[in-house]
Amino acid sequence: MSPVYQLMRPILDYVLPPRCPGCGNVVEADHRFCVPCWQQLDFLTGSGCARCSIPMSVQDGLTCGPCLGSPPSFDGVIAAVAYGDIARRVALRLKYGRRTGFARTIASVLAPRLQSDVALYIPVPLHRWRLWSRGFNQSHAIGTALARLHGVSCRSDILIRTRATPPLRGMNASERQRTVKSAFATTIKLQGQHIYLVDDVFTTGATADACARVLKRAGAGRVTVVCWTRVIRDD
Repeated sequence: MSPVYQLMRPILDYVLPPRCPGCGNVVEADHRFCVPCWQQLDFLTGSGCARCSIPMSVQDGLTCGPCLGSPPSFDGVIAAVAYGDIARRVALRLKYGRRTGFARTIASVLAPRLQSDVALYIPVPLHRWRLWSRGFNQSHAIGTALARLHGVSCRSDILIRTRATPPLRGMNASERQRTVKSAFATTIKLQGQHIYLVDDVFTTGATADACARVLKRAGAGRVTVVCWTRVIRDD
């Protein structure tokens, strides 16, 4: 932090005070939630299914039914919080409200749960038409913030989306799988690295599975999905 910024910080905080990402109320520092919003977040700090990391009420290390029936290509999921009102609001404000600073907020919550020696962060890519219309990739913004905290690289040129796909909102798991099938490709060979595949929201895992399958074919040794929030199945 530069001396000029330190000198100007009190003035900036007075004119543009830090605000809670969940509700917009003034808070004590940047990238902090107010107490009510913080208490509404359901943090996913425990382990669960050995394959998809979904929280389970039985012994950790077992595999859930869906993963037994159709094992995903990824090797685990690390999500900061369960999908809920506040988590959804933060994700939407980042994605559609272009509140790119929220990527650093998300990274500050996720970073303590991640290994610092993972070789590479790779964001789930957007098709170029969607990227041009939106102006940025929210997954890349999160991945870049995480990579800076851990001193590694976030590469958006390795995994690409080869065709445009419609929004997955409202589709069931099978429809999502069909929609993203063969929608991704890689540009280089990976040499057995552990990859953190970064996304904002994990719903059914169809997109993450399609991406992980391509990364594994390119030589990735392990692919772990890293995301801000995930939907928790009722079953």
